[in-house]
Amino acid sequence: MNFVDLAHPAEEIARKLLGSVLTHETPEGTVRIAITETEAYSGAADPASHAYRGRTARNAVMFGPAGHLYVYRSHGLHWCANIVTGTDGIASAVLMRAGRVVEGEDLARRRRGAKVESPRLARGPGNFCQALGITAEHNGTNLLAGASVVLSEGSPVPAELVRVGPRVGVSKAHDWEHRFYLADDPTVSAYRLSPRGKPSEGS
Repeated sequence: MNFVDLAHPAEEIARKLLGSVLTHETPEGTVRIAITETEAYSGAADPASHAYRGRTARNAVMFGPAGHLYVYRSHGLHWCANIVTGTDGIASAVLMRAGRVVEGEDLARRRRGAKVESPRLARGPGNFCQALGITAEHNGTNLLAGASVVLSEGSPVPAELVRVGPRVGVSKAHDWEHRFYLADDPTVSAYRLSPRGKPSEGS
């Protein structure tokens, strides 16, 4: 995939991002995570999206340009990272739900906990960010401009290994099949439906 061209619908990019790699270089060291699970959020057309009701200070990054990082706090506990997609001025983004640490596992484990098993280091959007060391300070980062957080192409994922299903933990539009993940991959989140009325963890 050409990572200069993320200006396409979120659900299209969400599928293509599987197998690609997010790298974060810090003074502590470098962690690289291959993406194994994503979710697409389509802005004003998507009741589960943070941008459904329009632009705010919180979601402004979602409105473009594509290729920037949208970071938000989920339930006041965890940072979650999204890659902005689509047309500049129209909100859409892809949530990084899970990944496999391919470099810097020792550092990722120090951030996550000494007893965390390898497949669980970046399983779930909050753990993904914690393992990678992404916080609010990275909101708005251009992933294509050589910043400390960079998106790069990884190993191609055969189409037969890609699965599609409903999004995890959202209470609105929960049946939309906008979740993309690698079949039988131990790093992928377990599916769960949010209890009715619970705030969405989507973007």
